Amino acid sequence: MKLLNAAVLGASILAFSAVSQAGETFDKVKQKGFVQCGFHTGLPGFSIADSKGEWSGIDVDICRGIAVMMFGDDTKYKATPVTTQQRFTALQSGEIDVLTRNTTATLTRDTTLGLMSSGINYYDSQGIMVNKALGVKSAKELSGAAICVQPGTTTELNLADWFRSHKLEFKPVVINSPDEAMRSYVAGRCDAYTTDKSGLATIRTTLAEPDNNIILPEDFSKEPLGPMVRQGDDQWFMVARWVLNAMLEAEEYGITSKNVDEMLKSDNPNIQRILGVTGEMGKGLGIDNKWGYNLIKQVGNYGESFERNIGMGSAMKLERGLNAQWKDGGVMYAWPIR
Repeated sequence: MKLLNAAVLGASILAFSAVSQAGETFDKVKQKGFVQCGFHTGLPGFSIADSKGEWSGIDVDICRGIAVMMFGDDTKYKATPVTTQQRFTALQSGEIDVLTRNTTATLTRDTTLGLMSSGINYYDSQGIMVNKALGVKSAKELSGAAICVQPGTTTELNLADWFRSHKLEFKPVVINSPDEAMRSYVAGRCDAYTTDKSGLATIRTTLAEPDNNIILPEDFSKEPLGPMVRQGDDQWFMVARWVLNAMLEAEEYGITSKNVDEMLKSDNPNIQRILGVTGEMGKGLGIDNKWGYNLIKQVGNYGESFERNIGMGSAMKLERGLNAQWKDGGVMYAWPIR
């Protein structure tokens, strides 16, 4: 789900005009009374709408969190589904206020588009899925295999780089639509399918016999996924950045949506600051000092969001892995609220 430089640079003409007006984002969001978020058009666990049009997913929770910070109400947002090709232009043009869609943070995207990443809410990697009937347990056994991949993506480039570095041959089956690529994989037109491992886990849940498909252990790339905003509005950038940090801090200190009211009585100074009992943690952001309390009460901490959307208690059944707290062997390490 990641565009190559050539694909995204075509939209960069809009970036310069977007930067000039980006400083108004915070005020404009306040004035209109809601935040406009760009979501994936439909990726279970990350962002997907049900039959009633209600959205859910870990990316949606970031958007809900921003709404809480700005308005004290997690429903004060509107969704704009954006495709891989549309997402950067939608943010550059001001059609959306924040891109809360599974998007990889890279140097090029931070320096050529007039945009910037505000944090990483899921550390991912590119992988490859095969049917058990193929009888392979490693991507190193796929020499000569036909592999379905989307064109114009870093996925395509990473795949070629990995096979070249291991001196292996493969036959790319290049298909524009991810749905069509998946259908080709199921029909046997290709031996394997490659995208982010989180995406593979999602796709696997939709197959008729999910257990007959395995995700091989190799990681073809690093894919740090997270929200993006336009450059030029530091106040808006900080709001987007501190949503995730607060959710992580809350998890670290054991603050949940269920016990947050009881935690207001805690004598732990860190918890007091997070929940706005002491200090003025909202003043510098231009928002209410109780933003941390409202965020956890309405959206929950990071662990709660992860578990209900993509964790072992969900259909995705993804383990925390790198996305565990730093004290639990992961890399999630919140900046302190102090």
